[in-house]
Amino acid sequence: MEGGGKPSLQVVYQAVQALYHDPDPSGKERASCWLGELQRSVHAWEISDQLLQIRQDVESCYFAAQTMKMKIQTSFYELPTDSHASLRDSLLSHIQNLKDLSPVIVTQLALAIADLALQMASWKGCVQTLVEKYSNDVTSLPFLLEILTVLPEEVHSRSLRIGANRRTEIIEDLAYYSSTVISLLVRSISGTPKPHFSHYHLLSHTIPPSSASCSLQQQDKTSSNLHEAASDCVCSALYAIENVETNLPLALQLFQGVLTLESAYHMAVAREDLDKVLNYCRVFTELCETFLDKIVCTPGQGLGDLRTLELLLICAGHPQYEVVEISFNFWYRLGEHLYKTDDAVIHSIFKAYIQRLLHALARHCQLDSDHEGVPEETDDFGEFRMRVSDLVKDLIFLVGSVECFAQLYATLKDGNPPWEVTEAVLFIMASIAKSVDQENNPTLVEVLEGVVRLPETVHTAVRYTSIELVGEMSEVVDRNPQFLDPVLGYLMKGLCDRRLASAAAKAIHNICSVCRDHMAQHFNGLLEIARSLDSFTLSPEAAVGLLKGTALVLARLPLEKIAECLSELCAVQVMALKKLLSQEPSNGLSSDPTVPLDRLAVIFRHTNPIVENGQIHPCQKVIQEGTWLWEHPQRFYFPALVTLAALCIPTFQLLEQPNGLQNHPDTVDDLFRLAARFIQRSPVTLLRSQVMIPILQWAIAATTLDHRDANCSVMKFLRDLIHTGVANDHEEDFEVRKELINQVMNQLGQQLVNQLLHTCCFCLPPYTLPDVAEVLWEIMQIDRPVRARGPAAGGADPDTALYAEECKQVCWALRDFTRLFR
Repeated sequence: MEGGGKPSLQVVYQAVQALYHDPDPSGKERASCWLGELQRSVHAWEISDQLLQIRQDVESCYFAAQTMKMKIQTSFYELPTDSHASLRDSLLSHIQNLKDLSPVIVTQLALAIADLALQMASWKGCVQTLVEKYSNDVTSLPFLLEILTVLPEEVHSRSLRIGANRRTEIIEDLAYYSSTVISLLVRSISGTPKPHFSHYHLLSHTIPPSSASCSLQQQDKTSSNLHEAASDCVCSALYAIENVETNLPLALQLFQGVLTLESAYHMAVAREDLDKVLNYCRVFTELCETFLDKIVCTPGQGLGDLRTLELLLICAGHPQYEVVEISFNFWYRLGEHLYKTDDAVIHSIFKAYIQRLLHALARHCQLDSDHEGVPEETDDFGEFRMRVSDLVKDLIFLVGSVECFAQLYATLKDGNPPWEVTEAVLFIMASIAKSVDQENNPTLVEVLEGVVRLPETVHTAVRYTSIELVGEMSEVVDRNPQFLDPVLGYLMKGLCDRRLASAAAKAIHNICSVCRDHMAQHFNGLLEIARSLDSFTLSPEAAVGLLKGTALVLARLPLEKIAECLSELCAVQVMALKKLLSQEPSNGLSSDPTVPLDRLAVIFRHTNPIVENGQIHPCQKVIQEGTWLWEHPQRFYFPALVTLAALCIPTFQLLEQPNGLQNHPDTVDDLFRLAARFIQRSPVTLLRSQVMIPILQWAIAATTLDHRDANCSVMKFLRDLIHTGVANDHEEDFEVRKELINQVMNQLGQQLVNQLLHTCCFCLPPYTLPDVAEVLWEIMQIDRPVRARGPAAGGADPDTALYAEECKQVCWALRDFTRLFR
């Protein structure tokens, strides 16, 4: 702004267009700086008002609305008192004229009006005034509801310069007019016009009239968005009842209202409306969560009415597993409460409900009949089955593991179920096998005998799960050593099948861990497996697990044999390391010593023989023979860095493709997991390397990726990277680390902060905000001014984050900030 004078509207339009549409980043930056200067000037009031009157385009109106809100929040003192009323009238006129242009603009103007009302002491009864003026106009209801929604939210905003007395006065005023707002909402929901989901967004901020929400949920023609908003409203009400006795009228109203939704749930199932089914299950689950104490303490009486559990079991019968999964947290909590209660009479009341739940979960765990290969453990359904396994383990004490195990086996023994049913039953049996009493239990022996006799012609998934079951029954094998040979034979067949190899290796590890004494006679066989480890198709974890099991058995051999056997067990890994040391470091990927080193570490860690006083430890000789390793420590840092650099080149090429980040989230996950591990192990090496800046640039770009695992890995890498500059300040390399981190942050810190804030507002779901907050918190430990230089036009309270004394305060500030853009 040259000379500090008032710019023309044409110049402002050009700057706004440049901000949004200039392909040159430097042009955008100049426009942003110029508009920021304008927002801070006294001319912003008049220019914003003119832009909103002209309504030339969405961008200029949004800039003007945001500017008006910011000026009211931060520069309200610039206006004389006699201009407040005209500003109010102008804003109300603008929001009415622009209500159909963009919801974002409406939100900004609603915030401006709310902030004006909170600071304008002469505007008495603003809620009553707004309701009287706009409640009878159908087209004005959406923005009226928006104003009434943000008004109570803004009361506690530290951006507003109002004192404690004024805040108290406002809160009392809002409480006084709460009945007016509720009457408006009930009237607009129950009659015409057709309710909008914003009604229920506002209801969730007040005392929710459950009858209106529940009646809306029962209506067959309610839209999905409106149905979800009504469900949120009921859930918010249930969640708000912290003390049932204190809020008994509301609790009773909600309790009775939700119980009437059963028929509506069945209608949604009949119409195959999954969205509504999920909403009903959320409401039923929240109902059970709210009255959990009553359900446990007074089952079947009053608010402990067990019809609540019936509703959840009805949901558990839905064919989509996503429905029953919603209720898992409640079942966990119920099991925890009943376990602490330790009352046999109470437990007996819930036994039948848990039995029905377990049978439903077994059905949900069934694979599709046309499924080929082994069960996937990393997809959504695989994760669901793992959660089922955890839940079954937590609840089995209520049913009795022996009884449940026998019933499950009976379904296989007495009938001829399809393979998918057999696999699911075996999966549940594997979950509870370890909790079954081993004493005088013929069923366990019969199951083990039957499983190891399964023919190789059965479905691969059945073989896979049966191998897992055998691994879980290792204690049965230990008590019945006559089954050891057939069990090992069965597992060896699986080990030789690439589809079953990792599962078989895990089972062998379990057998070795529990049956160490019995397995001593099979050590030579284990040694042969260890020598041929790379010939099997094993995951790294499974291979290490096999070596761990072998080492545990090795420790039970006679002392005079341990040294020789340990040397043979280590020989393969030692040869691999010697081969690496004989190569040039430039060989890249082939020079990674991590695998043999990890394997050697697990062998030595778990070879713990019993050595009495005066005896020479059998591992001493082998360790002395391996001292050559420590003569070349520098050789192990460089190859690892070369490995990382070699991986980065093709990875960056892959991600540079159109939509590369979105199309390859697993690659992003793997890359930043590896980078994070390097930061943890050898930070200075990575910080000094040429790949550091490109990796950080891709990390900044990947913060926008809405993929749970990938985004989590990216944020963890960023957090660990920045934390390196302040961690372990007692170590010799601290000053080096601190200086290197400062160099990196000086180069890319501002870009990182800007991207994180943009990501929170427009790219990521709310549950990721704690991860982002941790990164920002670490940045603040390095340089708080960097964070302070972030975008100032958002309208969130800067003090909350800038002067935060703990990470959760940063998270709260982020939630408040992002709420303005959602």
